[in-house]
Amino acid sequence: MKKILFTLVAFFCLMLSYGQEKHVTGTVTDSETGMPIPGANVMVKNTTKGVVTDFDGNYAIDVNANATLVFTYIGYKEQEAAVGSQSVVDVTMTVSASELDEVVVVAYGTQTKEEVTAAVATVSGKELTDVTTPDVSTMLQGKVAGVQVVQSSGQPGSVPDVRIRGISSIDGRVSPLWVVDGVIMHGTPNLNPNEIESISVLKDASATSLYGSRGANGVVVVTTKRAKSGRSEITLSTRTGFSNFNHGNFEVMNSQQMYGYYQAFGDSFNKEDNPWFNEELLQRDYNWLDNGTQTGVVQDHNIVFTSGSEKSNTYISLGYYDETGTIKGYDFDKLSFRINQDLNFGDRLKISPKIGVNYNTVENRQHSLYAMQTYMPWDYPYNDEGNIVNPQENGVPWIGRDKSNYLYDLQWNYSNSQELNLLANFDFEFKITDRLKFISTNGYTLYRYDSKSYTDPASNSGLADDGRLYQYTSRRITRFTNQMLKYANLWGKHNFTALAAYEYNDYVYDDFSATGAGIVSGTEILNNAANPKDIGGLKNDYALQSFLFNTNYDYDDRYMVQLSIRRDGASNFGSNNQYGTFYSASAGWNIHNEDFFNIEAINELKLRGSYGAVGNRPSSLYPQYDLYSLSNTYNGVPVTTPSQLGNEDVGWEKSYQTNLGLDISFLNRIGLTFDYYSKDTSDLLYYVSIPDVTGYSGYWENIGGVKNSGFEIFLDADIISTEDFLWSFNFNIGINRNEITELYEGEPIIRGNKRLNVGQDINTWFMRKWAGVDPENGDPLWEVVNEETGEITTTNNWNEASQQEVGTSTPDYYGGFGTAFTYKGISLSANFAFSNDNLIYNYSRELYDADGAYPTYNQQVLDNGWSRWQEPGDQATHPRPVYGGNNLSNKTSSRYLEDGSYLRMRNIRLGYTFSPDWIHTIGMSNLNIYLSGDNLWTITDYSGMDPEVGVDGTNDTRYPVSKRLTIGLTASF
Repeated sequence: MKKILFTLVAFFCLMLSYGQEKHVTGTVTDSETGMPIPGANVMVKNTTKGVVTDFDGNYAIDVNANATLVFTYIGYKEQEAAVGSQSVVDVTMTVSASELDEVVVVAYGTQTKEEVTAAVATVSGKELTDVTTPDVSTMLQGKVAGVQVVQSSGQPGSVPDVRIRGISSIDGRVSPLWVVDGVIMHGTPNLNPNEIESISVLKDASATSLYGSRGANGVVVVTTKRAKSGRSEITLSTRTGFSNFNHGNFEVMNSQQMYGYYQAFGDSFNKEDNPWFNEELLQRDYNWLDNGTQTGVVQDHNIVFTSGSEKSNTYISLGYYDETGTIKGYDFDKLSFRINQDLNFGDRLKISPKIGVNYNTVENRQHSLYAMQTYMPWDYPYNDEGNIVNPQENGVPWIGRDKSNYLYDLQWNYSNSQELNLLANFDFEFKITDRLKFISTNGYTLYRYDSKSYTDPASNSGLADDGRLYQYTSRRITRFTNQMLKYANLWGKHNFTALAAYEYNDYVYDDFSATGAGIVSGTEILNNAANPKDIGGLKNDYALQSFLFNTNYDYDDRYMVQLSIRRDGASNFGSNNQYGTFYSASAGWNIHNEDFFNIEAINELKLRGSYGAVGNRPSSLYPQYDLYSLSNTYNGVPVTTPSQLGNEDVGWEKSYQTNLGLDISFLNRIGLTFDYYSKDTSDLLYYVSIPDVTGYSGYWENIGGVKNSGFEIFLDADIISTEDFLWSFNFNIGINRNEITELYEGEPIIRGNKRLNVGQDINTWFMRKWAGVDPENGDPLWEVVNEETGEITTTNNWNEASQQEVGTSTPDYYGGFGTAFTYKGISLSANFAFSNDNLIYNYSRELYDADGAYPTYNQQVLDNGWSRWQEPGDQATHPRPVYGGNNLSNKTSSRYLEDGSYLRMRNIRLGYTFSPDWIHTIGMSNLNIYLSGDNLWTITDYSGMDPEVGVDGTNDTRYPVSKRLTIGLTASF
């Protein structure tokens, strides 16, 4: 009996001890770095009780001895630890191999990756900053399936063209919409890439329909960095690079080659009438490209301060970027500043002001690339005394056709510019109840641009009017506000969210320019000009207002449904069609969460599907109005002249989009995403030209339709993953097919060297078709097509040749891939971009590969596989050279259409991160050094300098993308 009583008392005491709370402390750290994890959640299992770790990863909580603590943090595996008799519970967390809990920024909010039913791709800020550039969009090249990024110029500060899932408009906007921290931007934002936390690319209607009339071309959502709670840190990053001019496959002739070219003219060149042509020319060989190019220097320096507490988080960054071009005389500078603040007032109110400022300057005395490629190697820019010569003076020997030495004017003439971009947000959230929140997003942007161009009276270009001074200034202001109610409720296996919002956005732009002639050399003040010459100015504006609603429902993490609707009103439509309604619906099925699914190797298997309608507006801001010009005068009095015929019925382009997607993840290492899409755009906006006798130049009309369909694949894999070694690989490809489905009255539309025609690609080339070289006499040949029979013959008369469709500048597919290796502190990564089977029209070859049409221009050295006709029977690619030209052989034809396919190593980077154990002893939390290379290697058959010539597919002496080596360091304290 005593034993039983003793046992009961002991059991009672034990239960009593477990029922009492005890004070537990501990530290949460990262398993790889040993660094503390601030902001980690520590919850008592099966309760709502919990705390958050402080800056040093420490926590303290009162719990029962029988409790189990659950530790969670975004990007890490969930950990559990039983308390028992312990008073100190330290936990080491490991990075999660599964990305299902990853937070993805979508339209007007966030979702976990498992919840997403739309076609959304996310790129982290770390992945973006491998390439050295001041521009954000450049960094997306080759990283997102279905996103084509083409750099049309390598000039410092230039911005590439971005297209998402093809081109869906003719005269409407074709670039994606950019959204920064919830605020809709006008064009591509000017940001410091180092300030970016992540970029989400929204591709289908389900993802973009909440942006309504501006979502037809995709949406790029940028989230800037913010401080994390419980952590203060200063980070310094610096890198210096050296850029080299990229000749590609292009080479102009030297003196010997040019002399041989003239010899090939035979009897067509009369040497007796041109006594300057003699063997003495072989003693003169000036390399204009070497003279005008240099090793450019790039500097990119940033300092970031972050401080976070329970009530206030502050992020401050200051950046400086400087780049001198690989073509001499061009210097680009960018100074950037950002402050992002989060202030918590109690548990309900959060205020988040943000200010970003970017200030760019350009000093421009750039040498002429056109001149460097056309000037003869027999012409010297300097005389025997080393002075720059003026070919337009009597007695100066000069062979080049234009009698121009661009270096002469560059002694005095220059231009400069300054650009200011201010982005300001005042956002706040108010928690009305635990389930209902009011969110206010308010943005203001200011753009100011000033430029000046100086032409000295002593320069050739200033002789006509005794020098000129030109000044230009422009200003753009946009205002944005979004007032939103957001509801969220989770009960049982049901998860429901909804939002409703009102949005308003307006824009106003004005500019002014003036030219003064007759100036004193060296003056920079417009008022000092003797003669006011030209005055110009422009002003325009627009406004949009919108009502939007979105709801998401999720049952048991298995079945997801999303519905969206938006009603847009725009100022650049007439009263008959001022408002448009846009909508979408999507659904997803997480098959891997079903009870019947028990394939251990597959971590994720999700089906997605969406359908919706988004819109587009015309590029004109006033298509509905009859417009008149006041720029003409009569007897000194302004007079009105007709300009544009208005159309009150012009309406929205509407793009009806379908997307089917599949997400698969294997072995917590391999992720695959497949997407098929179809974008059917109707009511294409087009500016219809009308005869001049009407008094008007034309009017806006909805004239047809175009369809884009395609397939996208994204692969991400950790091929080898051990404690010390990781080898990862990623690959993406986008395949797009474009077809015009309808045109006004079914009639084709010719635009330059392209033609819009039903059943054809929107980028179809239309010109005479090259038929090669006549082997008997070396004449050029073109095709002649009999309109009635379709019979094809050839002619050596360019004027008799038939214009026809000869290919497209749209690539068959494009994308990129990358790989990365890490071993302890050593890392090596490489990223590549590619494009295939797009035709470039190499317009420059009309000058540089002209068969004698421009004999006093330097000529292009024949590329590999090319040959020039010399005698009967030759099977050559180039006609017989004739002084003055061979039967218009250099006129526009498919002869100059070239395959623009390329594979380019965008970046390779070798780095070393020092051991935390060592750098902690000197007060640092992170130290990394690296060596990086950009665009070092390109495979292409294109004969020009750079196959990236812009999305229009025309090359006209463009600044090639530079090759660059960079060394950098990042240190955190």
